Amino acid sequence: MSCTVVIGTQWGDEGKGKIVDLLSPKYDAIVRYQGGNNAGHTIVFNNKKIVLHLIPSGILQNKECILGNGVVIEPNSLLYEINELKNYNVNELLKISTQSHIVLPYHQMLDNIREQKKSNKIGTTGRGIGPTYEDKVSRNGLRICDIGKKNFKDKLKDIVDDQLKNDLISKKMEFTTFDRYDVEYKINVENLYNDLSKFYEKIEKNIINCSKKMNELIKEDKNILFEGAQGTFLDVDHGTYPYVTSSNTISAAACIGSGIGPTMISEVIGITKAYTTRVGSGPFPTELNNQYGYSIREKGHEYGATTGRERRVGWFDSVLVKKAVELNGISEIVLTKIDVLDIIDSINICTSYHDEDGKIIYDIDVNEMEHYKPIYEKFPGWLNSTENIDKFEDLPENMKNYMNRIEELIGAKITMISTNPKRENIIIKKV
Repeated sequence: MSCTVVIGTQWGDEGKGKIVDLLSPKYDAIVRYQGGNNAGHTIVFNNKKIVLHLIPSGILQNKECILGNGVVIEPNSLLYEINELKNYNVNELLKISTQSHIVLPYHQMLDNIREQKKSNKIGTTGRGIGPTYEDKVSRNGLRICDIGKKNFKDKLKDIVDDQLKNDLISKKMEFTTFDRYDVEYKINVENLYNDLSKFYEKIEKNIINCSKKMNELIKEDKNILFEGAQGTFLDVDHGTYPYVTSSNTISAAACIGSGIGPTMISEVIGITKAYTTRVGSGPFPTELNNQYGYSIREKGHEYGATTGRERRVGWFDSVLVKKAVELNGISEIVLTKIDVLDIIDSINICTSYHDEDGKIIYDIDVNEMEHYKPIYEKFPGWLNSTENIDKFEDLPENMKNYMNRIEELIGAKITMISTNPKRENIIIKKV
């Protein structure tokens, strides 16, 4: 039995989708344990680009896929993905926790209203994820299991009839997408009840007790792969708060978000991009606002899979990734998108920072990161295409030196190297 967590070590977009797809054949079940449709995993499968927002990437490998209790589910997004994946036996393979919370239309309204009103914007996707988690924590949320109960309509009315929500929505901007649920700036409970009831009918056969299912798989000695949605430093506790997502993204959340004990986790695989990106606002010490940044962005197609937003680009930050290794208990690293650096003549790695007083910083404090300035080591580029190389020994020496230094700095070994979005473009490195 193996329980493996795949985790992003930066601010997301590290290439987790491809790696989960690649590893899936070795596992019996793939589990998503946090986040919602604010995540976007891009996989190139049979020469077709597929973007998944909720359903785990393992669905493409005909594996049982589980949405754990830590995931928040937007009904329309889930139904759209189920329809898009109808050729992949999704109706049989997909399982959904009874305890997953539901993203409701007013959550999306509130998300957008708040972001528009802020002078210092966080950069939310506007998908309603934050307000849904807020309702979960305040015990005012709606779960999948609630829809199937006889008192569902009364419960829905109690949840929706929240004066604070209606007051906020009464001051909303124009959100024509949500007009079906908006009557004189009040939430239309009847329409919402009807739509959620129809949604439940379509997924009822897929609903499970997640914790029970997970522990049954473990007792049966099955191999389980846990798929993280966002990167380590978007974690609501350990990330660059307040510029974070609304859930815990680190490996420990795999247990809480699926209902298993922490001693069940066998290994944690960190996914690390060969440079650094982030979407939205927040500190980013190694950010490049020059030709190098532009070149990497264009070569790496660094635009959000969910929003299409331009990603911010910077040099590899070893201090950041070293902290991620510690936070997650990472046992090995998969280095992705290193082929993007094929075109760069001189490459930097951030090895430490200095603060405003000139003090050298080797151990990151996310609360002070906005004051950090990077200290770099410079490496010569290799200026050769590595896209179709399939053996580590055939890689350019300058690239090997770059990766060796990364290993030394972050305290973890690189075991796989991705040189293209296609699943076959992966190099296994002997350790």
